[in-house]
Amino acid sequence: MQIFWHRRDLRVADNRGLATAAESGAVVPVFVFDDDVLAHAGAPRVRFMLDALAALREAYRERDSDLVVVRGDPAEELPRLAAEYDADRVVWNRDYSGLARTRDAAVRRALNDADVPREAVHDAIHHEPGSITTNAGDPYSVYTYFWKKWRDREKADPFASPDADSLADVSGAALPSIEDLGFAEPEAAVQAAGTEAARERLGAFCADGIFRYAEDRDYPERDATSRLSTDLKWGTIGVREVYAATEDAAAEADGGDEAESVEEFQSQLAWREFYAHVLFFNPEVVTENYKEYENDIAWRDDDEALTAWKEGRTGYPIVDAGMRQLRAEAYMHNRVRMIVAAFLTKDLLLDWREGYAHFREYLADHDTANDNGGWQWAASTGTDAQPYFRIFNPTTQGERYDPDATYIKEYVPELRDADADAIHDWPNLSPTERERVAPDYPAPIVDHADRREEAIAAFEAARGDDD
Repeated sequence: MQIFWHRRDLRVADNRGLATAAESGAVVPVFVFDDDVLAHAGAPRVRFMLDALAALREAYRERDSDLVVVRGDPAEELPRLAAEYDADRVVWNRDYSGLARTRDAAVRRALNDADVPREAVHDAIHHEPGSITTNAGDPYSVYTYFWKKWRDREKADPFASPDADSLADVSGAALPSIEDLGFAEPEAAVQAAGTEAARERLGAFCADGIFRYAEDRDYPERDATSRLSTDLKWGTIGVREVYAATEDAAAEADGGDEAESVEEFQSQLAWREFYAHVLFFNPEVVTENYKEYENDIAWRDDDEALTAWKEGRTGYPIVDAGMRQLRAEAYMHNRVRMIVAAFLTKDLLLDWREGYAHFREYLADHDTANDNGGWQWAASTGTDAQPYFRIFNPTTQGERYDPDATYIKEYVPELRDADADAIHDWPNLSPTERERVAPDYPAPIVDHADRREEAIAAFEAARGDDD
């Protein structure tokens, strides 16, 4: 008998650890609700997780098995379950965050003390940390060089799903409710979870959007992104299955532009792995700047501005649309994520950790490595980050990537009756003009031009340029 411990791999298909366990005996699938992990969760993620677990349980029941669910410390629960089921081994897929590695080390010690063999398997990304390095053997800190090697490395094929004969005949307890876990139902409409839903998204994207991804992906009103981020975060679909689908799309590409577009999407998969490698080798980046400055960055302390940003009331339409999409859907378009992060860290000069914490609470797809990498990129504190002197102009960003204000109007109802030119020119309108155009929408809380100069000065002071 084998125990397979599910974590961020809520699927039976293309699950390397599950396939490994099934090679050696009947598998008891297990999921442990860990309060130490839940302490870092947000309601949208918990909602998606529970829905994904329900779909996973159904997949096991279709194979005449079930998902065993318990709540507690995995270092206590897994040895107990191993004894209960007389398991020969406990298998799981590795996770690469500092929290996960600390937890897994405790589980290994506990299983060793109980004399239970265990095996941790590489699964979550294509190339495990330490496998793509510089010629000197160091982890990469520049994405471009990482991407070139990632692109050229062979990718494993998807792993087969276990059949009924390789699964144990077990019965699991009922899944807890979201309230049982200490969370209220999120206000956001969280997207459907489970492998079937993920495959539908992947199939639809690879039949259409992937071929115009390079051209359209920065425009939030265009349906040109995969919406697979939450599926990849929770592992409701395997990375090998996703990559294989993109390779099939590449084979169907009509001309060089479509082929390059497929590769552009693949490069986004590589970004995901790049940040996972960065986190593995630098676990402290969750709370500390990756880039060292001579002096501390003089972040502001402005609760009123932070609240306006969180609630989508900054008076910068593209920023507010993004923040309201986050609350409505537990998701935000990637280009807009960069815009709102740049606004927080440069226009408001508020600490990136404030934004990271807010995203962690409201995003269904929050991933420690990706979110931390993105926030530190925008804040000019991370690896391969945006230079501190290149500061997004939120008005220009809105004009360029939402020219008709379609996206803005969808999420900011106060502006639905305004024309696009007035929306994009909102920071420059007089109070009288704003009252005429959209009386219920707020005036800008800061002047971008002034704050841009202040931000540059703050970063130059942190660099020691004014010493």
